[in-house]
Amino acid sequence: MTFLLTEDQEMLRDTAMAFARDELPVTHLRDLRDSGANGKDAATRQKLAELGFFGVIVPEEPGGETFGLVGLGQILEAQGRTLAATPLLQTALIAASALQMGGSPAQQAEWLPKIAAGEVTFALALDEAAHFSPLSIATEAETNGQGYTINGEKRFVPDGHHADMLIVVARTFGEPGDRHGLSLFLVPANAKGVSVQELETVDSHGAAHITLTDVVVKGDALLGAADQGADILEPLLDRAAIGQAAEMLGSAQAAFDMTLEYLNNRKQFGQLIGSFQSLQHRAAKMFTELEMTRSCVAAALAAADSGKSDVAELASLAKARASELAHLVSNECVQMHGGIGMTDVADPGLYMKRARVQEAMYGSASWHRDRYARLNGY
Repeated sequence: MTFLLTEDQEMLRDTAMAFARDELPVTHLRDLRDSGANGKDAATRQKLAELGFFGVIVPEEPGGETFGLVGLGQILEAQGRTLAATPLLQTALIAASALQMGGSPAQQAEWLPKIAAGEVTFALALDEAAHFSPLSIATEAETNGQGYTINGEKRFVPDGHHADMLIVVARTFGEPGDRHGLSLFLVPANAKGVSVQELETVDSHGAAHITLTDVVVKGDALLGAADQGADILEPLLDRAAIGQAAEMLGSAQAAFDMTLEYLNNRKQFGQLIGSFQSLQHRAAKMFTELEMTRSCVAAALAAADSGKSDVAELASLAKARASELAHLVSNECVQMHGGIGMTDVADPGLYMKRARVQEAMYGSASWHRDRYARLNGY
C-alpha cells in the first residue's frame, strides 16, 4: 500500500491549504462566533462549491474517476488547521457516501448532482444520547400503507441547525441495541413534524437537537433495504470517523506549529523557553505522535478508497489515535503558552475547545480502542 498522493491529489491539497489559509483563517471563526452565526456561513459554502470541493468523491458520471476519500481527506485536514466550520464532512463525505453505498438509482440521480454543486446540505441524525452508541436507536419508523411515520429524538446533530436534508437512522424492527431492524431515511429538514432546536456549542460550530413527531415520508425516502440499515450505517460511520480523524490531524498540526513557534520566540529569564530541556521533550513527544497519527490516517483513507477488508480496523485505529493526539496537543498548546494561553484573545483555547468536540464525534478514543480489540478477537 502506498500513501503517496497523485499529482492531482497534491494539487487539490495545495488548493485546499491555500483556501483555508487565505479565506478561512481562525479570525474567520472568531467573526462567525462573535456575530452569532453559530457556524452558519452561506458565503463560504458558495466558495467551496465553486472550487468543486463538495463533489470530490462524486463521479461526473457513473463509474467515473474521482479524487477519492484520500483527496477529500486533504481538504478536511486543511480546514482542520484553521478550525473552519463547513458542511463538507456531513455533506461531501457522509451524505455522498451514504447515497453511493445505499441509494437507489433515482435517489443518486436526484441528490448526488445537487451535493456536488453545493446546492443542498445534509446532516446525519444518529445519536440519541450524550454518548456515541450507533445501535442504541429508539426512534421508530412504522409503515403506514404508503410509506413510514417517524417518531423520535436525535441529539447533538452536527450541522443539524442549518442542513437542508436529514439522514435519519430509525428502527423499523426490534429493540434498541439490536443490529437488525435499523433503517435509514432521507427526510427534508423542513418536513412537517420536524422540530430543530439550535445549539451553541463550545467550539462555535453549532449543532441541533432534532425532534420528529409523526413525520410522514414516502416509501422512496428509504435509503437501502428496510431493517438492513446497519449494513450501510457501519461502513458509513467508518468513513465518517476517518474523515473526522483527518480534520483532527490538521487541527493538531496547526496547534503544534503554533506551540513550536512560541517556544522559539518567547524568552524567560533571558533565554528562549524552547531551550529548556523539559519543554523540548514534551515537544518531541507531540511530534512523534503527530507522525504516527498521520500514518494511521493515510492508511485508513487509502483503505477506504481501495475497499480493503480491514477498513473498520483502520478507521478505529485512526480515530482513536487522532482523538488522543488532539487531546494531547491542544492541552500542551495551552499550557506551553502559559497565562496568555488561557485567554480568549489567543488561539490555543479555540483549538482545545474544538478538540474536545472532535474527540466525542463518531466514537471516543476508548470506544474505538474497544472496537479495535473486538475486531481482532480480544
